[in-house]
Amino acid sequence: MKMDVNKMVKMGVLSALSIVLMFIIRFPLIPSAPFLEYEPANVPILIGGFLYGPAAGLVITVVVSIIQALTVSSGSGWIGAVMHIIYTGTFVVVAGLIYKRFHTLKGAIAALAAGTLTITLVMIPLNLFFTPKFLGTPVEAVKAMLIPAIIPFNLLKALINSIVTALVYKSVGRVLRADEKKASLEKAEIL
Repeated sequence: MKMDVNKMVKMGVLSALSIVLMFIIRFPLIPSAPFLEYEPANVPILIGGFLYGPAAGLVITVVVSIIQALTVSSGSGWIGAVMHIIYTGTFVVVAGLIYKRFHTLKGAIAALAAGTLTITLVMIPLNLFFTPKFLGTPVEAVKAMLIPAIIPFNLLKALINSIVTALVYKSVGRVLRADEKKASLEKAEIL
């Protein structure tokens, strides 16, 4: 992944925005599992993945996940960070790869839908492995929560983040790209 200073700064801004959103917007989606909280932190990460590619989205994911593990989700520690990296990383890589190939509105919708379905499926075995092994919840209890809580939560969270991303991507992308065009013109004038 080729990296210039302008892109790194914008990825940093998207990371910071993701962290701020994580701090200020948090609420449970499933009444029977209030510990499963929605937060829109994936929206800036998905925007980064769409603008700069899946590898950049993955870098933003890792940065945000580590900061989240040290702050908001410090109770889940490294397990929370690993699960967040896998969850969001899978989402942004799948969506980013599809959108990179099909750079249209239909491509974006297909990318977000594929990412949503993929992470929902990936989180089933992840929860069955990590929750019993590291959090001490019996496997049977996790299995019992799959249909009424875990699967709906992952679908809803990803769907909400996908809709918000689709609604704001164009305008946010326009702002971030305008700055890049301005920088290119200034650089050309200097040369």
